[in-house]
Amino acid sequence: MYQTPVSNRLHIGIFGRRNTGKSSLINALTGQDLAIVSDIAGTTTDPVSKSIEILPIGPCVLIDTAGIDDAGSLGEERVRKTLKVLGKTDVGIIVVDPDGKIGAYEEGIVKVFQEKKLPFLFALNKCDLGRGGAVEKELAERGFPAIPVSAKIGTGIEELKKKIMAVAPQNWSPVPLVRDIVRKGDTVVLVCPIDSAMPQGRLILPEVQVLRDVLDAGAMGYVSKDTELPAVLASLKKKPDLVITDSQVFETVRDMIPADIPLTSFSTVFARHKGDLNRYVEGVYAVDTLKDGDEVLIAEACTHHVQAEDIGRTKIPTWLTNRTGKNLSFEVTAGGDYPADLKRYALIVQCGGCMVNRREILARTAAAAAQGVPITNYGVLIAYLSGILDRIIAPFAEGVVKINVKNRSRAKASVE
Repeated sequence: MYQTPVSNRLHIGIFGRRNTGKSSLINALTGQDLAIVSDIAGTTTDPVSKSIEILPIGPCVLIDTAGIDDAGSLGEERVRKTLKVLGKTDVGIIVVDPDGKIGAYEEGIVKVFQEKKLPFLFALNKCDLGRGGAVEKELAERGFPAIPVSAKIGTGIEELKKKIMAVAPQNWSPVPLVRDIVRKGDTVVLVCPIDSAMPQGRLILPEVQVLRDVLDAGAMGYVSKDTELPAVLASLKKKPDLVITDSQVFETVRDMIPADIPLTSFSTVFARHKGDLNRYVEGVYAVDTLKDGDEVLIAEACTHHVQAEDIGRTKIPTWLTNRTGKNLSFEVTAGGDYPADLKRYALIVQCGGCMVNRREILARTAAAAAQGVPITNYGVLIAYLSGILDRIIAPFAEGVVKINVKNRSRAKASVE
């Protein structure tokens, strides 16, 4: 609970052929024996992630992957899982053996990096053997950043760390949660209902992270259940500068909060923090075009114990069915099981993404856009169905994000 969440760490993917020293490089970067090292090709079979602090990089996640030249039907599955890691990778490192060459495998993964506009660099491992000049020269001629390193004796490791930070995208770190819309001394009320889906003895991660961001801004945070909200409001000497609520109690909270008090939700905060709020707002209007037989994808970014009134599996399908009056088909994916082919869906509803990094959520959004499929977010959808979409995005609309959607006030239905 005291560590930087995995979702807010720089994700560094290590790629390359078998036996190029990917696992050894991870151990050298961290100064620890985290990854199993062996002379036997194919020791790493599945992507393995490790959260760690590396100076001067800071909090990051290193992802060790299987060799991109793995063979056989099982090897092909390993390669598929390796390439799937690219969806959450902020910086890619391609490890090359000095006795090797830049061949079809390296060309293939470079092409994927370039298509995804993913920054990458080459690590010429085993430079202590005194070879690799031809490979280094070829990379230089092609303009690819390359650092000679030796995972065995530590040569070039510090330079590699600095190069990682140099090529890391400026937007790898999520935009602030609320620090940029609240000021020092502001009063912010967080409404956190307690129901059967809540973990025992603690708040959920989005609530904790937003509260911390409020405190970091020098504002005063008040936490309340929806049932105690009237008493909290009555106890304050002035109106709150912002109220942030769980989206499942939108209508209850809306009726308690005067229209002149800014109101938003944790899901909407995370829609901007992790994803593309503009695209989510644009995508939500596809609700009004759904037809009988249409498929709707409910995309959860993590796996969790499913409750009887699960929001993704029960509540959202019920609300959409009631709103549209159509016979819709719903599919739920969890964790990394995001489909590559999205064209069959009429709408995608993405969760807040609190457990994954921004790169992964943006990759999902980009895939939907590329295939012409509208995508929205839990909080945006619920606000639309509750008829208060304009209100919950208003705190972010001035100078923070540009909401560019016509006729935003069309939603008048209630969530029941």
